[in-house]
Amino acid sequence: MSDSLGTGEQSAPAELLEIPAGARPPLSRTATPSNTFGPGARSEILLQAKKNTVLKSHGRPPWFTRYDEDGHSVGDAFVIGIAGGSASGKTHVARRIVQALGSIPTVVILSQDSFYKRHSPEDLELAFANRYDFDHPDAIDMPLFASCLADLKAGRQSNIPIYSFTQHQRLDETKYLYGAAIIIVEGILALHDPALRKLYDLKIFVQCDSDLMLARRISRDVKERGRSVDGVLEQYLRYVKPAYDNFVQPTSRFANIIVPGSDNTVAIELIATHVRRKIEDHSRLYLRKSLARIGPRDLSPGDLKDQHFPNLTVLRQTPQLQGIFTILRDRTTTREDFIFFTDRLSTYLSEKAMEFLPYVTKEVTTPISKIYAGKQLAVNDVCGVSILRSGGPLERGLRRVIQDIRMGSLLIQSEDKTGEPLLLHLMLPCCIRQRSLAKKSFVFLLDAQIGTGAAAFMAIRVLLDHGVPQENIIFVTMIVAACGGVRVLQRAFPKVRIICGTIDPVLRESWALWDTLPSPPETADGELGTPTAKTKAEAEAEGRRVWVVEPGMGHIGT
Repeated sequence: MSDSLGTGEQSAPAELLEIPAGARPPLSRTATPSNTFGPGARSEILLQAKKNTVLKSHGRPPWFTRYDEDGHSVGDAFVIGIAGGSASGKTHVARRIVQALGSIPTVVILSQDSFYKRHSPEDLELAFANRYDFDHPDAIDMPLFASCLADLKAGRQSNIPIYSFTQHQRLDETKYLYGAAIIIVEGILALHDPALRKLYDLKIFVQCDSDLMLARRISRDVKERGRSVDGVLEQYLRYVKPAYDNFVQPTSRFANIIVPGSDNTVAIELIATHVRRKIEDHSRLYLRKSLARIGPRDLSPGDLKDQHFPNLTVLRQTPQLQGIFTILRDRTTTREDFIFFTDRLSTYLSEKAMEFLPYVTKEVTTPISKIYAGKQLAVNDVCGVSILRSGGPLERGLRRVIQDIRMGSLLIQSEDKTGEPLLLHLMLPCCIRQRSLAKKSFVFLLDAQIGTGAAAFMAIRVLLDHGVPQENIIFVTMIVAACGGVRVLQRAFPKVRIICGTIDPVLRESWALWDTLPSPPETADGELGTPTAKTKAEAEAEGRRVWVVEPGMGHIGT
């Protein structure tokens, strides 16, 4: 997703240009920085953002999370490969396709230029002397290119390398990408490698007249890269034209569609129509296995404690804990008391969750020179991820138990008409964003209650997409609805542990009428006038369906 998803703990900022999908993005194609941004790697990142672009509209839909009620894959991202000669208009075609698609949840335009290989000192010397062939297939790290694209297609996170055209070297920093519904890959050799071609759902070749490409290249390099006309012509004759004839043009036979480099409006509209149809097919496939079926089940509180749910842990119902829930459920409880006892409950839950982390024995010498056999955490990275906004009340208790814990967040909200969850925003710690660390990290996932389980289902899937093992996810919640989606969660993710404070028996269907009913107007004397609300039938027809846990504690965090 976008660079707004980063946290302070990440190794490097994910510098990606974020543009509303309905807006017209910039059409300039910049590969080499000018002096506008100043020297340094930061300028390189900003300029490459123009090549690697994320366009978002309304969040990641549930059908693109690629899972059904059993946690199985439903579908992958739709990948388009666009190849063509240098300055043929590939980037322009990619952006025109995005414009023609209209409101698509998340689109990534991925450039081949990011995947140039790391160069040896000998290669660097040739590059600075303009004697290195950057148009040859050997200049591209094709295995890394295919690996990153495969991860994005499968819905997993990926860290895209950053290449500096001023240093002629790949930088140590990377760009974090996750959650694209459509991926557009553009580059002169985008169709050259067989491993890449297998990942494309649609292959496009931009055919353009050689004279027009040369004229565009001279204009671009002189204006944007500060080169001389003689230098551009020398490079074109030495490397660009031979590479086009030998490697680029032959790949046109692999293309499904040949698009002209100019006057291509009709071709782009046809492509957009085809892509929209494929996206709709993804949606219909998901709806057949919709999370809307996660509703009340014939399940009693006692059933949650049997052998079918070995990973569900309920706090021991002591008189103190029962007293806390009594205060939290009481309508007469003051705001201050509610906050105080919510913090106490979250602390108890966090302490219980700590028992499921791995420990090793450690001996220490006490002040009286006695050996004490204790325990020490056997994991390097432990972090928390809160499902906004109801997960917020659990954060303070977790910070009391682990003071320096790194926190992230997920914003998952229901779509108004269907009630399906949408992933609108995520901000994850560095230990999750880097898959090598995520495989060994333990994550406390925080939410106030599990009703239908739809938000919890998506949140767990997001962590799995980043490489966090199921057994390393500990879901901490205050209340679980006995007849809700906990059974689906346990069936789909049997190794995820759920720690809860109590079990409530009822999950009642209701309507979020506050979304549609206006407040009664006040009269001149300050009293409430006649309500102007719609009828209940009209409100239910336009309102948002919700499932209410009863007795519950209300809408925590809202």
